[in-house]
Amino acid sequence: MSQQETIAVAMSGGVDSSTVAAMLCADGHTVIGLTLQLWNQRRLSGHEGMPEAVQGRCCSIDDVYDARRVAEQIGIPYYVVNQEARFERDVVQPFVREYLHGRTPIPCTLCNNHLKFDQLLLTARSIGAERIATGHYARNEYDPVRDRWILKRPADKAKDQTYFLFGLTQEQLSRTLFPLGHMTKPEVRQLAEGYSLALAKKPDSQEICFIPGGDYKLFMEAYLEEQEQPLPDTSGELVTSTGEVVGAHEGVHHFTVGQRKGIQQRLKGHQPNPFYVLQIDPDSHRVTVGTEDELLTHTMRVGDLNWISIASLGEPMRVQAKIRHRHEPAWATLQRVSDDEVEVIFDEPQRAVTPGQAAVFYQDDEVVGGGWIR
Repeated sequence: MSQQETIAVAMSGGVDSSTVAAMLCADGHTVIGLTLQLWNQRRLSGHEGMPEAVQGRCCSIDDVYDARRVAEQIGIPYYVVNQEARFERDVVQPFVREYLHGRTPIPCTLCNNHLKFDQLLLTARSIGAERIATGHYARNEYDPVRDRWILKRPADKAKDQTYFLFGLTQEQLSRTLFPLGHMTKPEVRQLAEGYSLALAKKPDSQEICFIPGGDYKLFMEAYLEEQEQPLPDTSGELVTSTGEVVGAHEGVHHFTVGQRKGIQQRLKGHQPNPFYVLQIDPDSHRVTVGTEDELLTHTMRVGDLNWISIASLGEPMRVQAKIRHRHEPAWATLQRVSDDEVEVIFDEPQRAVTPGQAAVFYQDDEVVGGGWIR
């Protein structure tokens, strides 16, 4: 990397991206700070039950202020890029639609695919920067043998964010820097203190940025009310895997596969064992419930694929498949179904495979690729 390179840093207002900006400045690069303005946190605050203000969360006004303060401290130009309309179209609206259709979406991955890398790279190029740097915990490198850019898990496995980055294209990987990929979180905080960054001890954000308090059902109601759209009636029956009707529910958006909370009180009569959500049928509005053992499955279909370490899947491939952010990758075999779908056959049955979630495939530390569980 040339010492004269101009790099745009995606500054979220957190300690990680702020440290990246300070690091690159200290290394002699020309650095430009960019923050995406994605959502007006006060937009739905008038809805009953919604908080009046949201603080200390990803992409909030407080974070924009923190990012600007860091940019001023280290002496770099700083810009806020308003992408609220695109964020609503590409992240918020699909999030609402998915839940109403009985699936469990991952808005952070959609945001990475459609905005944080796509839009930031376009903006960076328009202001004279050919590459961007982010505070994600991941690594990328070019492999001349395969003639491909490879995405790898970071040194700090506890902070691994590659699960949310499986949708990155070869072009995006070639123009992105992950300076924290070889560092641990404690090392990053220590470095931030060394640069005298005021937010060196700022807590990490854990929630979805546009959903205050994590109550996605309340958010959906407030959003649809604002859009003057009635909440669709998706109420229906709770049934067992044999088709026996054991209760009723108020709407499929109240459930996700593997859920136990809220099931027992909806059942007719006493059930000796706890019931979990096994399946959600968006057409009949039936929610299938059953025992924990019934949550286990050996296979799943994954579509809308993006390959990283390979160009495409031909022969069956051995991988470790991750089906949730906190899921320990499990050994499996990938088999091609079509150009855009694979079947994943696990060595050992996995709990609560959930439509709408991402499945990411690994070989050692390399991300082979990933897609969406169907």
